[in-house]
Amino acid sequence: MKINSQLLQFAKNMRTNATDAEHLMWQILRARRFMDLKFRRQHVIEPYIVDFYCHEIGLVIELDGGQHATDGGKEYDTERTKFLEALGLTMVRYWNHDVLGRTDMVLEDLWNVCSGLKAN
Repeated sequence: MKINSQLLQFAKNMRTNATDAEHLMWQILRARRFMDLKFRRQHVIEPYIVDFYCHEIGLVIELDGGQHATDGGKEYDTERTKFLEALGLTMVRYWNHDVLGRTDMVLEDLWNVCSGLKAN
């Protein structure tokens, strides 16, 4: 199955223009630094691009800014979550301000999620 080339290019552009929260999270997740799990960033799962993805445990991590708190943002996120969970993936979401200001709390939660998924 060939992935849409425009979607791949958009994902590449998103990697280049990461938010501060995405950049920090990538420094933590990259190169198997977190629980020896391999994460990909701005990974295409058609028709979506997810912020971080770990194939090994079927985990999608989304980092959300203020646009996700709007009615339209919430509706879009709900649809997207249903689609990805229907593929058997687990979704976790963290607010950008929590990643930047409460990093330890986010990583503790992520550690618990990953530990549970690794145990299955």
